[in-house]
Amino acid sequence: MSAHDSINRILGALGDHVLKTEHKSPRRVYIEISPETVYEASSVMFEEIGARLQIATGIDTPAGIEVMYHWALDRDESVVTVRTLLGRNKPVLESIAEMCPAAEWIEREIWELLGVEFEGHPDMRHLLLDDNWPADDYPLRRSHG
Repeated sequence: MSAHDSINRILGALGDHVLKTEHKSPRRVYIEISPETVYEASSVMFEEIGARLQIATGIDTPAGIEVMYHWALDRDESVVTVRTLLGRNKPVLESIAEMCPAAEWIEREIWELLGVEFEGHPDMRHLLLDDNWPADDYPLRRSHG
């Protein structure tokens, strides 16, 4: 199966959850979804497609907090990034750590540094910051400092 075939299979599996796609190159695609569909989309990527979670990243953009899950399709030598945009007031996503253990630490980092709550996370405690760090102070937020 080619990278093109795999990406078409992913888009078909995600169906109406896809808000937008952006093809950066033949082997690099961004798929935008709504926050409430992150768990289901991750299940498709991990369990149905067999993709490997490389990393998740978060960034505070002018539009809100963007969280991106970067999935490797090793056989096709391609990467599919599933991204979503959250509001800053109460950014919440369903954790994928129980399903995909590789997400456990990175979700903790995104929580600490950007303030995204991951509902259902198995071990949400500080990883990088001191336990005494102020609760509403997120070092990677635009409002920090």
